[in-house]
Amino acid sequence: MNLHEYQSKGRFARFGIPVILGKVATSPQEAYEIARELGGTVVVKSQVLTGGRGKAGGVKLARTTEEAEQVANQILGMSIKGLPVRKVLIDPAANIGTEIYLGVTNDRAAGKPVMMASSEGGVEIEQVAHDKPEAIIREHIDPFLGLRDYQARNLASGINLPREHWRAFTKIAHGLYQTYLNTDAVLAEINPLVITREGQLIALDGKISIDDNALFRQPELAEMRDIEAEPKEVVHARAAGLSYVKLDGQIGCMVNGAGLAMTTMDMIKLYGGDEVGPANFLDIGGGAQADKVAVALRIILSDPGVRSVLFNIFGGITRCDEVARGILQALGEVSTNVPMVIRLNGTNAAEGRAIIDSANIPNLTSAETLTEAAQKAVDAAKQAMRAN
Repeated sequence: MNLHEYQSKGRFARFGIPVILGKVATSPQEAYEIARELGGTVVVKSQVLTGGRGKAGGVKLARTTEEAEQVANQILGMSIKGLPVRKVLIDPAANIGTEIYLGVTNDRAAGKPVMMASSEGGVEIEQVAHDKPEAIIREHIDPFLGLRDYQARNLASGINLPREHWRAFTKIAHGLYQTYLNTDAVLAEINPLVITREGQLIALDGKISIDDNALFRQPELAEMRDIEAEPKEVVHARAAGLSYVKLDGQIGCMVNGAGLAMTTMDMIKLYGGDEVGPANFLDIGGGAQADKVAVALRIILSDPGVRSVLFNIFGGITRCDEVARGILQALGEVSTNVPMVIRLNGTNAAEGRAIIDSANIPNLTSAETLTEAAQKAVDAAKQAMRAN
């Protein structure tokens, strides 16, 4: 779960990080009122859960209240990387001198958090990592000891931060690490952390990504989720307790178990090559009942790019006959001609295949092995693509 900029900066402020706290507007008139209240030059910033807002024209300076209203009118309703802008943040303008980057995230390989800093602030850190990896300074943090002062100083020294700012930088680094810990975040970053011409360090923009698995103990943060910024199928999948990730391929996948799902996707890529790939990751989990399978299939079929569907079910906790009933239930509710390949194995697999076969549905095909199933799904997708 990602927080918007205004939500992230509000979280930063709780842990002693200096921020500019403006106000959020959902209409040009609200933007006008906020700009008048703040006085002076303001920055109108689109609030969407993606990077590159500035390049897309979603961040603009306004020197008067009238200009703030005009700019907000331009930004509200625009689309940035496919996401509609429904809110803008009106911040007082800062007198920026230098922009740097500071962030903390999980390093799964090291098994501990890592704090990163760079003198190349104000741009996407992924681009910096690609073009100038030497510009990113890293310090791994022992989770039992926490961030130490000397590590913050190492970061400050590594990015050639003037020594007079080290004390303030160290305080901000500690605040960011505490934000990361107490928010159950997988990423907390300040980009940019600016040094103003008056010599102050201020978090001008921020991003926090929260571990979904920890939201049960973060009810306040869970309420901040912006479901309007998420694809509808993701929202529906979460409500049904399904693990779903949208991809760019043509074969919809319904699998029980994350490992089996990854294997299924690999097999699709093996036989599909550059032409055909998986359209999603979808794990219905163990013990999935017919109603959950029906929801999963409706989600898969809601993707207009899906040209065929592959079911790969290993019946351990999940019973194959339940899955078969769920497929038929979904097909009774959602009429489709999309070719479907079903591979059932394990608990009640014979009963499941019998249910499918007795339904006599033309676009359903069974397969005994994953290899056979993947090949059939790829062939069906290619035929559908050629027909279109």
